[in-house]
Amino acid sequence: MSNETTPQEEIILDDNQILCLLTSEAKKATSAEVNLQSVIRMLNEEYGFDLNDMERDFKIDFIDPANGKAKKQKVELVVFEKSKLHLQDNIIRICIIQDDKIKETDSKKGLAVTLENAMAAVENCQFGLWANGSSYHFLQKEEDAIGYEFDFTDLSDFPGEGETLADIDRADRSYSKKPANDSLIKVFKRAHDYIYGNEGRKKDAFWQLLNLIFCKLYDEKRRFIETDISYRREFWVGVKEQNTEEGRRAVADRIKAIFQKLKDNSMFSGVFTGNEGIELTDKGVAFIAGELAKYSFLDASIDVKGMAYETIVSNTLKQEAGQFFTPRNIVKAMVEMLNPTEKHRVLDPACGSGGFIVMVLDHVRKQIAQELFPDLFGPLLAAKFNSFEVNERVKEYAENSIFGFDFDPDLKKAARMNMVMAGDGHANVFHVNSLAYPKWDHPEEIAKIETAINRSLEIMGDVEDRYYNDARGTFDVIFTNPPFGAKVKVEKEVAERYEISKFSDAPEVLFIEACYNFLKPGGKMAIVLPDGILGNPNMLKVREWILNKFKILASVDLAVEAFLPQVGVQASLLFLEKKTELSRQLAQESDEDYEVFMAIAEKLGKDRRGNPIFLRDEDGAELLFETITEYLFSKKDGTQEVKARKEKLKHLDDDLPKISEAYLNFLKK
Repeated sequence: MSNETTPQEEIILDDNQILCLLTSEAKKATSAEVNLQSVIRMLNEEYGFDLNDMERDFKIDFIDPANGKAKKQKVELVVFEKSKLHLQDNIIRICIIQDDKIKETDSKKGLAVTLENAMAAVENCQFGLWANGSSYHFLQKEEDAIGYEFDFTDLSDFPGEGETLADIDRADRSYSKKPANDSLIKVFKRAHDYIYGNEGRKKDAFWQLLNLIFCKLYDEKRRFIETDISYRREFWVGVKEQNTEEGRRAVADRIKAIFQKLKDNSMFSGVFTGNEGIELTDKGVAFIAGELAKYSFLDASIDVKGMAYETIVSNTLKQEAGQFFTPRNIVKAMVEMLNPTEKHRVLDPACGSGGFIVMVLDHVRKQIAQELFPDLFGPLLAAKFNSFEVNERVKEYAENSIFGFDFDPDLKKAARMNMVMAGDGHANVFHVNSLAYPKWDHPEEIAKIETAINRSLEIMGDVEDRYYNDARGTFDVIFTNPPFGAKVKVEKEVAERYEISKFSDAPEVLFIEACYNFLKPGGKMAIVLPDGILGNPNMLKVREWILNKFKILASVDLAVEAFLPQVGVQASLLFLEKKTELSRQLAQESDEDYEVFMAIAEKLGKDRRGNPIFLRDEDGAELLFETITEYLFSKKDGTQEVKARKEKLKHLDDDLPKISEAYLNFLKK
């Protein structure tokens, strides 16, 4: 998707308002309105319905069966037959949208009394949707055997523009929808909540969901693996299969067979031990598979997949003292500023769920796609991000050049899975204490790291440059947000190995030297550090050590909201380059000054509660930008079409994109 924007200020939004995608009118940002806008975007981008063929708050005429009187029912959204007049007889989809608190069984606003009533009143409307933000219920209307009344059947999905029910009920349909906006986040959350609330598996709901996510990923990747045979989807759910015990069992058998295949496949070695199983009921497997099967994970952008994945990871895995996930906008800015390429070996020595290494992979993926397809732009170029040619290069880069270490074995597994979602390169994520490396209590893991490093050095052709016989001194670029805080204690024996421990044994300080050790001479690093290291008088010796060992490239002071609401930490981003021995000697002899890029990120796109904040004018009104949004729509014949729509959008008030751009311009001087 691409956007071209120009400022547009004629509509003023209050703090509690959003702009309707259909009407360009300001609407109160109730949960029902937010849900409605999400469905409008979903029907447009995923189902291919034109905005001109939709209408909100449409009044449907019907006869009340109780008294025979004519009445009207207002429905939140209807879709008309393509290019037809907006008349009741031309309605082909009816959507009832409720707020988050309304359940489908509600006696006044539930599915039966709203959607079924409205569909019964519109002769030509065969399909409908009832949604409350967390639950989506698709219905089909059919005449009963007598022909006087209607039967309503639950579906796992309904057809898009130009499709029939038979089209989406075919196992050989070779494509799924590219998720729009927050669709994938909602699907992951619905699936996780279902396992947590209905399957009695509160402790391992996350891992059970991941098992099914990886079945879906593996099934999509088969189109690249099984090149000698025609691709036929195995991870799919018939639109009515969930309605019978026999159908649910058939779905569960298909999915479990896929899971066994993927565990035996070398692509997933190191992710699964072989003992895992899908321990859900047939009903649970069918429900979750029905949710996941609608979307193409390979075609979804890394941002979309990353946000969806991190949403369930951050809400599931216990965050130990000092551990918290780095916001994606901070990760993106750090990666953009150091600009790693295919030639760089990259490490995150405290990788958590893999946010930095996945962002590096996405950054390099875009470089590769631009190189291979120089004449493509916008959605057409984005469509090539997951092409066979790009994927092969990305996979090779990930397997040879991207490394992640973490002390938490659960986070190591989560990071490996994240890397598989991003591009297959999961093998170089290891369970290791980076501060203790290369001495640690798990020599078998250390041996695996050294084997992987030796292989990487041979392939990348820099084996002659190594100084140590392990991973130290081998990395071109490091990105990390190490654990820090008084609650994080480092064993005395480990801390004493570090020269810098004479000044402080805080883990964040020790990580600076650990990163120094991992870097090649001339290698660069970007690290998140608490402001105390950069400003407190008692950290003067630490700063002197840094100045002696590194050239300071840049420093970005972050607003206090950076890590809220997770944790209140005042932090900065420090960008460093490891000095060679020659450059250290020359610096000591000449004592010459050099320019350092410095910036303050006063706004980071969110407030202290984590709510988004948007650009405003001088009077405090939120700015709107006239935008042409282009997106790629997959048609039922497998071809893709670039579509566009005009809309007015708010932009996040985030200084980091401007700062990263300013830094890259600074380097050109």
